[in-house]
Parts: sequence; structure tokens; C-alpha cells
Amino acid sequence: MTAAARRTPPLLPMLTVALIAVLLYLPLMLWANYGPAARALANGADLGCPTALACATQLRNPVLPSPGQLANGFRALSLPPTSELSVPYNAVVTGGETLLGLGLAIVVGLVLAVLLVLSRSFERATLPWLVASQTVPIVAIAPMLAVLLGQYGVQGFLPKALIAGFIAFFPVAVGMSRGLRSPDALQQDLLATYSASSAQTFRFLRFPASLPYLFTALKVAATAALVGSIVAEISTISFSGLGKMLAENSRASDTIALWVIMIYGAVLGVVLVALVGLAERLLTPWKAKA
Repeated sequence: MTAAARRTPPLLPMLTVALIAVLLYLPLMLWANYGPAARALANGADLGCPTALACATQLRNPVLPSPGQLANGFRALSLPPTSELSVPYNAVVTGGETLLGLGLAIVVGLVLAVLLVLSRSFERATLPWLVASQTVPIVAIAPMLAVLLGQYGVQGFLPKALIAGFIAFFPVAVGMSRGLRSPDALQQDLLATYSASSAQTFRFLRFPASLPYLFTALKVAATAALVGSIVAEISTISFSGLGKMLAENSRASDTIALWVIMIYGAVLGVVLVALVGLAERLLTPWKAKA
């Protein structure tokens, strides 16, 4: 890493992109809403504004809400934050399902990765089926899994977490198996000269070498688990969660609320990836010094 790169604050590139997005948002919002506003005025609708350009910021269900509409939407859907009808409360529910699903995915993914590395026969027999499992539409499998688990009394929080884990385990398994195979032959031969067992090779060589691969996979898995939780909430009977709010407001055609919920979901995804990044810095300090 160069000295100039070290001096650059890590948030500066992200804030630069955010500033560009803010500057582009207003013209994009006016362009997206101008057509619907012009058509509504041409059909004789009373929008309370004289021109299509003026109405572009005041549509009841805009394509892109104006900054004022977004602010009002955030205020209406965020306060009080502990209310079961607020987005923060439901975001916490979805976040909990996602974290539990990610935890399940880590356990399953690590076990599969070790088996894939230890046995070529196991890899040849199971890897095609693992790939095939990820091609099943989650919208179809979520209600089926919920019904199956419901027969055994498993309801509420856990089915969504299981569905999230089902989506997230594959990148963990593939990334970890790639990391476990990353040590070169010379490193393995060195341990062999010290009569290291397979377990010692895994502990002192393969596992430490695989951690950067694992955390890269976990960042992908965290976002996949979040999507899985939201889709599971939409596809099954849910009483809370971002997916439940998205489904309700979609049926009500409340586009401003949909935008607010989607922004909360995006922020939740960023937080989850940031938590994985924090764990990576704590557990792989040698990588930060490289």
C-alpha cells in the first residue's frame, strides 16, 4: 500500500460517491416524475399545481419521491422507533433473522468446506447438487419449507432464518474450501518434514490461510442472507419484518413507503457487511499490516 493510499481517509471515496448521487438525484427525480405528472394533468386530474414540472415533486405515488416526500416518509415510518409498525423495529426483526441464518450458514458451510477438501469423492458427488440447490427459486421454496416446518411446530422466527441460511451457506462453503486449498505445496511439505498430522496441518496452515477467503465469502453471504430473510417474510405468513412491510405497502401502492423501507434494507445490508469487516480486522490483523 502506498503512503498516499494510507493518508486517504477510508470514508472519503464513499462520501464522494454519496455526494455525486445526491447531486444527480434531483434532476433524475424530476425527469422520472415529469411524464406521469404531464399525463395526469392532460387527463384532467387536479394535482394542485399548475405545471407538470411543479407537480413532479408533489405526486401522491411518484416514481422517485422528492427529498421532502422522503423526509416525511421517514418521519412517519420511523417514529416511535419501538412501535411494531415502525420500520426500525421491523428492521431489527429482519436483522435478527439474518444474523441467525448467517450463523447457520457458517456452521454448515465450514463443515461442507472441510469435507470438500478432505475427500475428492465427496466433492465430485455433492458439489453438483450444492450448485443445483442454489438454482431453486427461493420464492417457491420458502412457503414449502414454512409449511413443512409448521407441521413440526416450528413457526415464526426460525423458518425465515433457515431460509436465509439456505441461501447463504453456498458462498461460505465455496469460499472456505478455496481458502483451505490456498497453501502451496512447499508450505505443506515443510509441515510434513516436522511430521505434522492432518489435524495439525489444518490448524496451523490451512485454517489461518483460509480466513481472508472466509471473510470475503461472508460479506457475500451476509447480503444473500438478508435477501433471503426479506423474501421469506414476503413469501410466508409474517407479522413483522421488512418483507412484511414491503408486501403490505406494495399492495397499497404506497411508493414513498416502499422507498423508505428499501433504504432501510440497504442500510441494514451495509451494517451487516461492516460487522463482517470489523470481525475480519480483529481476527486477521496480519492482513491489515500487509
